[in-house]
Amino acid sequence: MSFNTFGRVFRFTTWGESHGPAIGCVVDGIPSQLPICEADIQYWLDRRRPGQSKFTTQRQEPDRVEILSGVFEGVTTGTPVSLMIRNVDQKSKDYGDIAERFRPGHADYTYHMKYGLRDFRGGGRSSARETASRVAAGALARKVLDAVGVRVRGALVQMGELSIDRTRWDWDEVERNPFWTPDAAMVQPFEDYLLAIRKEGSSVGAVIEVVAEGVPAGWGAPIYGKLDADLASALMSINAVKAVEIGDGFAAATLRGEQNADEMRQAGDTVAFLANHAGGILGGISSGQPIVARFAVKPTSSILSPVKSVTATGEDVDVITKGRHDPCVGIRAVPVGEAMMACVLADHFMLHRAQQG
Repeated sequence: MSFNTFGRVFRFTTWGESHGPAIGCVVDGIPSQLPICEADIQYWLDRRRPGQSKFTTQRQEPDRVEILSGVFEGVTTGTPVSLMIRNVDQKSKDYGDIAERFRPGHADYTYHMKYGLRDFRGGGRSSARETASRVAAGALARKVLDAVGVRVRGALVQMGELSIDRTRWDWDEVERNPFWTPDAAMVQPFEDYLLAIRKEGSSVGAVIEVVAEGVPAGWGAPIYGKLDADLASALMSINAVKAVEIGDGFAAATLRGEQNADEMRQAGDTVAFLANHAGGILGGISSGQPIVARFAVKPTSSILSPVKSVTATGEDVDVITKGRHDPCVGIRAVPVGEAMMACVLADHFMLHRAQQG
């Protein structure tokens, strides 16, 4: 299996399976002398960790990270940083019933067709468990971005048919509720909605918004090195993501030209934008405005409701997926989306510095 590496200068490779002994990543291209310790990485992993509320999978993984290389006396050495997270709460027996059955919505069928076999224990490499490695890599990317004052934050803005009221957006509220939503008034409706979905043995999707502030103008490149193209690729690579938009995204198609234009005025020595429909990126290059991206996460495919499928030997069957699954995987996708944006920005910062000095 190829294509386990992301990035060009700031690069990381993830490894491991959902029910193997461990997962992890190797991060290359990190500058030397950045202060880092396991606690710095653990903070971000704890935000994604399963089993923290009744609204996520009850798999009890501590997700304790171990630094194996690339750090000496509390700072990076400039060599590859290798990180490992041990799996401690696998229940592979939960997947025995689907060893020969393809779960609709999962990668079971496509992995079987491509490789001739698949790890049916939680999906193996296709499991969202892999995203813990991305969050670990993102913690290192944040260290790179901290040096230039860039901050990345994410929030859940829609769950199924329910959406937040943007006039009530409060970043502090995101850290106070289990849904990572910035609208305090939607916490109870989200809870009631999701509990009803779970009781029915089903699942629901979500939309996540990620915002980066402090990105200076000039990051990215025209044509094939566009910042928004790389960001879209990074977010689309997250498990269960089916759509990505930058700025106004699809809504831009409903606007007229004068409505969509981010008008400008001179403000002292800087340019002030009067709107941010473009999401902070023009021509593939950052404009200095906040970078705004959203991605849609489909409903969790592992559900207790029976769905029609086939076996590896061509028999028609109904599939019920037992085990411990998120009724809305979009909740824990918030820190993953943050991590992927951080990795893209760290990569483009280093590319920009290499080219422009």
